[in-house]
Order: sequence, then C-alpha cells, then structure tokens
Amino acid sequence: MDFVELNGTAIRYELKGEKGPLVVLIHEMGGCLENWDEVVPAIEGYRILRYDCRGFGMSERVRGDLSVDTLSDDLAALLDHVGEKRPVVIAGCAVGAAIALVFAARHPERTAGVVAMSPALDMKPEDRPARLSMLETVAREGMRAIMDGALGAGYPQVLRDRNPERFRRFRARWLGNDPESFIAHYRMLIYMDIAAELRTIRCPTLGVGGSLDVFRTPDYVRQVLSPIPGVEFVTIESCHHQPAATPEPVAAVLKDFLRQHAPT
Repeated sequence: MDFVELNGTAIRYELKGEKGPLVVLIHEMGGCLENWDEVVPAIEGYRILRYDCRGFGMSERVRGDLSVDTLSDDLAALLDHVGEKRPVVIAGCAVGAAIALVFAARHPERTAGVVAMSPALDMKPEDRPARLSMLETVAREGMRAIMDGALGAGYPQVLRDRNPERFRRFRARWLGNDPESFIAHYRMLIYMDIAAELRTIRCPTLGVGGSLDVFRTPDYVRQVLSPIPGVEFVTIESCHHQPAATPEPVAAVLKDFLRQHAPT
C-alpha cells in the first residue's frame, strides 16, 4: 500500500505486479480497496491498480460538494503518478462503474475497456426526497442508523450465510465510513446525469448485473448502459456489492473480459 497527494486530495492505493497490462479496480460507494481482496489473487498475468476513492477507506475525507468529473480526474492523476501511458482496462462497481465510464468517455485514448458491475449512474427524481431524508439521518446519527436498510437490501442473507466471515469484515468496514464523505458521494449520485457521456464511449464495455441485486437489477443495467455502442451484458449470481460478496464469479467475468480486450 502507498499514499500520494494528487488532484487536491490524498489517495491510498496499491499497485501489484511487475509486468503485463494494467487493470484498474474501483470500489463502490462506502467501499474501499479491500473490497477486491479476494478478486485480486485470481487475476494472474496482469498488473493491478486499486485505490480508495476520495472520502473512503484511508483516503482523505470529502468536505463540501463532489462531482463524478472530480473522481474521474483523480483516476487520471493516479495513472499519471504510477507512470501508466498505455490504455487500461477499468472494472468498477456501482458508483465505481460510473467513475470508470466517465473516465472512458473523457479519456478514450487511455481506456482499453470497461467492466461496469451493478452500475449506479442515476436516480429517479421521485426517489430523491426519500434519499435526501436518509442522508439527514446519516448526518444526525451516523452510518449505523441506516445499516439495516442499506445492507439488508445490498448484501442479502443468502450470501451472508454462505460466508459469514466475509460479511462480518464487509459490515465492519462499511460501518467505519466517514458520514460526511458518504453524504457527499450520495448527494452526487442523487443529481448525477452521465447519459451524454455514455453515448460517446467507444471502447469494449461489459455490463454485469447481479441476479440478487434489488438496487440495480439486471434489467436496469441493460437499460442504463444501452446508449453505449456495442455494449454487452452478463448476469451473475450476486448482489449490489459484487466484488466483496461474490469474488469468484466476479473474477471469472473479469478474466474472460481481459482475455478478449486487455492490451498486448
């Protein structure tokens, strides 16, 4: 692990591997680079860059408003920092997928492909009042106050029962989130609109839906990513937090995509 200051913030990251094409892994809202712990060992023959998005994990906290463009700029600056000039494959979950897609739209020459898992790209206007009310609860009472609702739907019991220790670690990490940073990211999602960017993406793109995901269903994944020319889709048995909850099918999907689209 290492730390670097870039684009006005401090970022924790890990660069693993000495040779091969670079793969970037971006966690979901409320996650951290450890959410990929069980995926990384299964991806052999590649260099892997994963990091804590600003506001999460051990990266610098967010104070004030946030935009997905800023998060995309963080990734560009991190790639510059590690000296990567070649196109990279980017895999992101939920809001991490939004960052990957915006980066691909803004930096086509640097993007070899995108794997978008349970992409969180927008929110219906009619859902905004309830979500803003939830954020008021977080501001008053912290992350634990919304844990049952958020994780009850996002990480279902059937997957908890299969690997209780995996869920225990995930839950503890999630509870450790800085409430103010979480609120900044969630407010960004509430008002985010990247439909125009999606239509400009030209790299190979794979949408991955989770059959147990009630937040971003496989049908939603198909609908929201359909503006991307040539986009393909696959559904796996997973929930909203795909890499953390079901690393095995996630790794299998990634390896297949990399075999087809990673630069040589």
